[in-house]
Amino acid sequence: MDIQSLNTMMMNNLFFVLLCLGILVVLMMIIIGNLYFNLSYLKKRYRKMMTGADGANIERMLIGYIDETKTVADENHRLDEETRRIDALLQTAITRVGIVRFSAFEGIGSDLSYAIAMLDSHNDGVVLSSIFGREDSRCYAKPIEAGKSNYKLTQEEEQALNDAMKKK
Repeated sequence: MDIQSLNTMMMNNLFFVLLCLGILVVLMMIIIGNLYFNLSYLKKRYRKMMTGADGANIERMLIGYIDETKTVADENHRLDEETRRIDALLQTAITRVGIVRFSAFEGIGSDLSYAIAMLDSHNDGVVLSSIFGREDSRCYAKPIEAGKSNYKLTQEEEQALNDAMKKK
């Protein structure tokens, strides 16, 4: 088929060609109208969604929440470090105490003498003892390392030390 015969055929059927093109234009207009209404509906829903209940923009609200979350995370990190520091400090603090009261001299006075063991979590610390008599009073301090002393402990001091080490 050459161009001249095609041109002749179109001219003979011009009415049908224009009718088909008109139907296609009307169909395209319907499709475009439908797309326009769908787009308008989506725009309305988007605007409604992007405005919060108070009229606040959701995007701004989300950014605010993200910033607040970062602030809380930073504060949690700071608190974790502070907790570790306090835990390390508590390892060396006196947390275990044992006290024994006794009468230093048989039949004289009441239980005015005492032995106190004060230890940290590593069983390091000191044993203090005080012996009260009629005429005088004496105080002694003996260092403790890992639950033992380089000095000889009395029976009461040993008991105070053992009582302190039993506490958790």
